[in-house]
Amino acid sequence: MNLLREKIEKLRVEKNAVILAHYYQEPDIQDIADYVGDSLGLSQQAVKTDAEIIVFAGVHFMAETAKILNPNKLVLLPDADAGCSLADDCSAIDLQALKDRNPNHVVISYINCSAEVKAISDIVCTSSNALKVVNSVPADTGIIFAPDRNLGRYIQQQSGRKMLIWDGACIVHEAFSKEKLEALHANNPKADIIAHPESEQHIIEMATFVGSTAGMIAYVKRDPSQSFIVATEAGILHKMQQEVPHKILIPAPAKEDNACACSECPYMKMNSLEKLYLCLLNETPRVEVSSDIRKKAIVPIERMLALSR
Repeated sequence: MNLLREKIEKLRVEKNAVILAHYYQEPDIQDIADYVGDSLGLSQQAVKTDAEIIVFAGVHFMAETAKILNPNKLVLLPDADAGCSLADDCSAIDLQALKDRNPNHVVISYINCSAEVKAISDIVCTSSNALKVVNSVPADTGIIFAPDRNLGRYIQQQSGRKMLIWDGACIVHEAFSKEKLEALHANNPKADIIAHPESEQHIIEMATFVGSTAGMIAYVKRDPSQSFIVATEAGILHKMQQEVPHKILIPAPAKEDNACACSECPYMKMNSLEKLYLCLLNETPRVEVSSDIRKKAIVPIERMLALSR
C-alpha cells in the first residue's frame, strides 16, 4: 500500500494533479487526498484549484460538477460506474414536465443530480446551504425542490416554505433502523445522536443535531459531549475521529445486517486506491459534459456559490 501511495504522489507532482475526496471515501483515499470535504466544500475547491488535472474521488455527479466549473481541465473519476441512487431518481425529462406544469415556480436542485437536471434548474444547493438557498427565494414565489424528499421535507420544516418536493431518496440515508437506533441509544444514553438531513423523519426526530457532513464534524468538535451516534454514511467516521480522537463515535445501525452494522454507499466504495492510481496513470475514465449543458448548468451552480461566500 505504501508503494501505491508513493506512485500516486509521484504522478500527482509530475502531472500537476489535485485529488479531491468526499468524506464517504475509504480511509486510504481520504488520507492521500489534497482536500476532503462535503459537496459544497468540494465545489469550492474545484473552483480554486490551479491544477491541470482533477482526480475526483467521489461519485459521478460530483466529478461532473467539477468539470462544469473547470471545462478546460482534465477531470478523472477512479471508477466510471460510481453513480448515485438519488441522482438516478430524477431525470431531466421528468423534471422539465413538472416545471412546465408549474411555470411560475423556482427550481432548486440538490447538487446530488445530473448535469442535465442542473441545466434546467434555477439554483443548486447542498445540504450545507439548502436553507439559505430556499430563504433567498421571494416569499411569494413557488418552489420546486428536487430530487431528495427527505432533505426537502426538512428544509420545508425549517423555513416554513411550502414547496413541491420531488419524490427521490438516498439509499444510504434511508437505510437506518429506528428500532436498532433506539436500542443502541438505550445502551449509550449519554451519546448525542447526530443525523444528516437526507435521513428519514423518524431519524431526524431522534437527533440532537441535524446537519451536513461538514456540519456534523464541526458539531462534534465544539459540543462538550464525549460520545456520538452518527447517522450518515460510515465513511465520515474516519475524518471525524481524526478531528476528535478523544471522543467515542458510533455508527448508526442499518436495517440490514452487514459487516460494519452501519450504512455504507456502494457507489462511493467503488473507488479504491488502486483505481485512483490507474486513473491518474492512464488519465481515464474522463468525465465530460457537453458545451450546451455546461453553459446552462454553470449558472445555477454559480448562484449557489455566490450565496455561500
